[in-house]
Amino acid sequence: MIPHGTIMGGLSVVPDLAQALAAYHGTLQLDLVHQGPLPADLAASWGCPASAGAAHAVLRPRSGAPCWLRLVEQPPVADFKPTTTFGWGAFELSVEDVFGWPARLAGSDFTIVGQPKQLPGMDAFVPMQALGPGQEMIYLNQVFGNMATTDLPKARSITDQIFIVILATPDRVATCGWYARNLGLDQADTYELPYQMINAAFGLPETHVSALTMVQAGRMPIVEVDDYPPQARPRPRHAGMLPPGNALVSLAMTSLDACDVAWISPPAHRDGPLYEGRRAATCIGLAGELLELVEVG
Repeated sequence: MIPHGTIMGGLSVVPDLAQALAAYHGTLQLDLVHQGPLPADLAASWGCPASAGAAHAVLRPRSGAPCWLRLVEQPPVADFKPTTTFGWGAFELSVEDVFGWPARLAGSDFTIVGQPKQLPGMDAFVPMQALGPGQEMIYLNQVFGNMATTDLPKARSITDQIFIVILATPDRVATCGWYARNLGLDQADTYELPYQMINAAFGLPETHVSALTMVQAGRMPIVEVDDYPPQARPRPRHAGMLPPGNALVSLAMTSLDACDVAWISPPAHRDGPLYEGRRAATCIGLAGELLELVEVG
């Protein structure tokens, strides 16, 4: 049984699928489980009919965790800059040996933007950050223990599942309330800290403090909701296509009928990796994020 709220997938847009597979399958050592054109009905269910037929691939951690990373090939959006727009900002993956990852990424199509670093007052994990070939942001986090109100999964393969997705929003409080009320999730701890990625992207002082709130299911972390500064804007995108970078997140829901959301298309049973015959449907969150919900009850 997959628990309510589990992150079942993250989808990133890339300019060249073969290049991206060298990065994700080769460098990150994720298993390739499917490759082919993006089905038209699936693209339509995301509100992205112009993405139909695009080259796409599905990968999964070797641990067998119920989490799938999808890559879709699309032309780049010229004025897209990571960590400056609303929507999905990053996927955080649990990994082994975080201090060995800079050497593993050397010469790959990942660009390191944050070296492995212990965060002040947080000894449960050590993160590092990198941009992929489509300017999508991934965090590679080695977990050493749990936090006071949160359980963090230790990796069972060199690269394991996405265990936190980062959402940039113009209204953190309203967004957290939406996830709690409409999807049956829990608002958890709020942290205020100098956020290296945000400060660097907006040219803010290193000491500038941002707030973030965790949305969880009990002790399981799901969405980190980040306050962005006033300079942040909606994400630019090609008409009818997926947003650039970190484009879509899939969450497990016990019942789609219990979700108080406006579906882009009605829930439908889908086959193949991630879905495996389950019902799924997609909605748009308050930050403009594409959120696919998969019924696991």
